[in-house]
Formats: sequence, structure tokens, C-alpha cells
Amino acid sequence: MSIDTAKGILGDATIAELEAGLRGTVVRPDDAEYDEARAIWNAAHDKHPALIVRCAGTADVIRAVEFARSQDLLVAVRGGSHSIAGFSTCDDGIVIDLSPMKGAFVDPGRRRVVAQAGLTWGDLDHETQAFGLAVTGGLVSSTGIAGFTLGGGVGWLLRRHGLASDNLTAAEVVTADGRVVRADAHEHSELFWALRGGGGNFGVVTSFEYQLHPVGPQVLAGLIFYPLAEARQVITGWREATKRMPDELTTVVSLVTAPPLPFLPPEVHGTRVVAVIGMYAGDPAAGEASVAPLRTLGTPIADAMGPMPYTGMQSLLDPLWTAGAHNYFTSAFIEPTDDTLDAVLRHHLATPTPFSELHLHQLGGAFARVPAGDTAFSQRDASVLLNVVARSPEADGFDGHVAWARDAREDIARHGRGAMYVNFTGEATEDKVHASYPEGVHERLVRVKDTYDPTNLFRLNQNIRPSA
Repeated sequence: MSIDTAKGILGDATIAELEAGLRGTVVRPDDAEYDEARAIWNAAHDKHPALIVRCAGTADVIRAVEFARSQDLLVAVRGGSHSIAGFSTCDDGIVIDLSPMKGAFVDPGRRRVVAQAGLTWGDLDHETQAFGLAVTGGLVSSTGIAGFTLGGGVGWLLRRHGLASDNLTAAEVVTADGRVVRADAHEHSELFWALRGGGGNFGVVTSFEYQLHPVGPQVLAGLIFYPLAEARQVITGWREATKRMPDELTTVVSLVTAPPLPFLPPEVHGTRVVAVIGMYAGDPAAGEASVAPLRTLGTPIADAMGPMPYTGMQSLLDPLWTAGAHNYFTSAFIEPTDDTLDAVLRHHLATPTPFSELHLHQLGGAFARVPAGDTAFSQRDASVLLNVVARSPEADGFDGHVAWARDAREDIARHGRGAMYVNFTGEATEDKVHASYPEGVHERLVRVKDTYDPTNLFRLNQNIRPSA
């Protein structure tokens, strides 16, 4: 897009007036930093917004929301920019970029942190681990805290301490009419309920207050790789082992193509394998007995499970998930029956690129003990979350990779419940969003949407359409 196009949409004086009311900055299409500023983690979405507002604080967010509403602009809200579905950018609209807002204020006595929405999990872990505290964070440290939390938040502390959203105690929100409200169990309680799993539908969350827990600094964590020939034995053995695991241990089975890691034998590089990944969120010595069954699921190619810093586990997978690749995720809550696991293995054999994977996330524990009606995240009785990942460095052929992921998801989940995890959703059509919430929960979310965003200003998300 040229600057003339942006001016044609908004008017030069209008843009100048917006900028004069900000402490942050406006990035225009003809600015030198525009291409860098518009880029997001998922290169599958190459959009050209008319303006990017880099917000320095809540006041800038209010100004940007008011401007977008007055100019009838499409709004994209950006935190860490990891949105799989590309919601953190748009064509011809305005990007409200929260990434400069990186304040974190830890109260170790109350075990609370107030965290601004531009933080990534790497940023927040850095602050909270200084006090030996943590909250359930992302599986990749460059993921932003904002979208992750609003969609639920699945991480290595899930079975010990629940989802990130389960640990949210309050949020500061700029609503569609430019108001700033605090949402917690006592004020704007219905909004607070909706924010915990309902996504970015209801306003721009500028800060999050979390309950923290003693974690680390050392944990027992890592990966164990098994050969493809033993895959069926490994995943069925993992299924049985999960029935006896303590809450301190959270695991994931990842069916992958072996990356060129130094601790893997060179002859397995580039071949299909099964990785069992886990973290014991307690004393590492006490966790040895709990992780022992993971070491005997088959004949390990490599065992890289051992004591490490919690921040090391939080960033362990970062080199495999750098920005700039084309990504598509799709997900389902499933039960790991024999037929389901056979389908998982079948589609692992058909992965279209060395970077495409299938993940089986263990649920249960603290995640399952939250009453279903307490938050908008409602799939508490599922035992496994399936994530199907199509990933490629190149755009060429990517549509075919996406088709593989969609087919795999539909085949594996055909005996499941139909619900997706909204954070692992590469597309958000109305029927898929609706199916991800029980009927009563969806109706309640619509009522909250009617109250706080009746015109659907915030619609670049897993959208809950207002009744009007």
C-alpha cells in the first residue's frame, strides 16, 4: 500500500491529529520501518495495514480505539504477534501494537504480577523467576502473554497449576467505546469470566494480573526420542502411563521429523521419530520416579531428560519455532482410543514437510478440577488435546500442506467432540468457533459481547458475533 492510499482512506491531517495525541508512534506505509513493523511471526499472513500505532501505554490504546471507531477502520490488536490465524495484522485497517508495553510489576509477598500486554513469556519468566515464581506460560518463549491467556493458555504447568487463564486474577481492558475498566471477580465479573477463554472479543486488554506459584529455578524436564518403528508401542504406553502420573508432571507426545540436534545420532536426522517431552514442576530429585516410565516406553534413540532451569525448559523449543515460516495449526479435544492413535500414526507417515508435526498434549490434573462454568474455557473433561501443525519455510505448495492438516484433524477427531482449542486454530469460521464452546457458554459469550462490543469493532479474533 502506498502512503497516498492511506491518506485517501484517512486524510493527512487526520493522521497528524492522531499522532499528536500519542506518547507512542504511528508507522505509515512509506516509513522506512513499515515492512519490519507490519511483519508478524506467521509469514502465511502478508498484510498491509493503513497505519500501525505503537502504543506506549493505556492512554495510547484509548486514543487508537477511539480513532479506529471514528474512522470506521478494521482493527487488529497485536501483542506478541504469534496469532496462527493472522489476527494481529490486517489489510487497509489499523494495527494497535501493544509490543512496546512491557512493564512487569512482581509482588512476591502476595505472589502476584501485573504484566503489560506487550510482554512475551520469555520477558515475564525473566521477571518472575527472579523471585522463584511462575505462572503457566507458552510452549515457546517468544509467544505473547496476551492472546495466549485470552484463549486459555496451555503450557508446562497446566497439570500442576491449570491454564494461564485459570491464574488470571484481574485485567485492565479498553472497551470498544473507549472506556477503561478493571475486570475481576467483583467488578465487571461477566467480562472477567469471558476473558478467560473467550479470546480478544471484548476489548483490548492492556494489562494482566496473575496468581504466581513457586516454581524452579531448577526443574526436571526435557525430551526422549524413540524410533518410528516403535511409535505404536510408545504412544499406547504413554497413554497408559498418563493414568498414573502426578499433577507435577505434564507431558506431550510430538510426532516429528528428527531435527539436526547435536545429541541425536546423525543417521536419524531427517527421519520420522516420536518425541516424548515433559516437565516435572517440583523438586527434580523427587521427580525421577515419576519420569522413569517415560524412559522405558521403547528403545530410546536419545534421552535428554534431566535437571535444567525452568527458563531453559520454557525456551527449549524456541530454535524450532522461529519467525518467518508459513504456519497453519488445527486442533481437537480427543480421547486416545486405539482407533484414534492409529489415525495419528497414519497421518504422521504422510507429513508433507520435515517441519509438519502432530502433538498430543496431556490434560487433566489442575486443568480438569476447574468447574466448567467458572471460565469461558469449557473443555475440562478432555484427556488429550491434539494439535496438527503444517509448517514450511516457503509459500510454494503451502495450500497443499494446509489440506493435509485439515484432513488429518478431521480423520483423527471424527469420533471426538468437534471442539477446537481456539489458540491452535488456523482459521476461525463461525461454525468452528461456535463448536468450540458448549451451547450455553456460547450464548453467555454473546451476551457479554452485546454489552462490551455491540458493533463488533473487535472482530479479528475467534469471533463471537454480537446478537445485533
